[in-house]
Amino acid sequence: MSSLLSLEDLPGIGPAISKKLSEGGFRTPEAVAIATPKELATAADIGESTATRIIEAAREKLNIGFISAQEYLTQRQSASQITTGTKNLDQLFGGGIETGGITELFGEFRTGKTQICHQLSVTVQLPEELGGLGGEAVYIDTEGTFRPERLVPIAERFALEPKEVLKNVVFARAYNSDHQLYLSQNIGELVEKGKNIKLIVVDSIIGYFRSEYIGRGMLAERQQKLNKHLHTLLKLSELYGLGVVVANQVMAKPDAFFGDPTAPVGGHIVAHNCTTRVYLRKSRGNQRIARLVDSPYLPEAEVIFMIEEDGVKDV
Repeated sequence: MSSLLSLEDLPGIGPAISKKLSEGGFRTPEAVAIATPKELATAADIGESTATRIIEAAREKLNIGFISAQEYLTQRQSASQITTGTKNLDQLFGGGIETGGITELFGEFRTGKTQICHQLSVTVQLPEELGGLGGEAVYIDTEGTFRPERLVPIAERFALEPKEVLKNVVFARAYNSDHQLYLSQNIGELVEKGKNIKLIVVDSIIGYFRSEYIGRGMLAERQQKLNKHLHTLLKLSELYGLGVVVANQVMAKPDAFFGDPTAPVGGHIVAHNCTTRVYLRKSRGNQRIARLVDSPYLPEAEVIFMIEEDGVKDV
């Protein structure tokens, strides 16, 4: 979804309202078109009826509405993918990490979640003919596990200049759930200022929500806030054609008497908002197993990969 329109091209938006909307995170007609009247009214300090008219005008100008399945298939076929840097994982993902949606990687500690996130921050910078998007990455670290030095051997493996690779990864350390939300809400501003962002990584998505909202009494508030965070990421992916990858923690199910007792944290909120979900688990030595457990169009499958000094590789 993209246009050459500016906010002031929409009826009812002058310089003052345009400035307020931009400050509130609504910097493009596309962002306005998919907003709710309440969100827009709050951001621009206008009435909800005025906000509704502005939204309707944006949708009309952008021709947002029903299309045929054939037209949507054509759009889907033009969507980009980001190589993981391994044939096995690319095959599991149907060619690579898809743009326009959220990919979730969940598993216990040391199963490869952060390693894959680091590698994708490099491979997204590859030219399109090599499976990348020639773009930059945003990396939001909530657990203190991002290591820029880890990118250097991965960059060298893919014949990229390490200094340039490091420059093209925009990093932020989140210190609580509010800060995490704030950082994600400001990614659109980076894009509008000319940063060629093609990948967003959040590692991990649930850590702060899990530690700050404890007990059943706070569960509803936690899930609402988490839902808002995921919707922000989903909007960014659709508005700007980005790939979004979130790492997630797991918990043990005490009532599971058969099979694997681990389950991703976040419940239905995470499950419904993530387009593709992959479960990572340990195998022998440095080998790991990736299992596709949910996708709108790909079958369940498993592949093996390994973690070495220069990144994630095929066995």
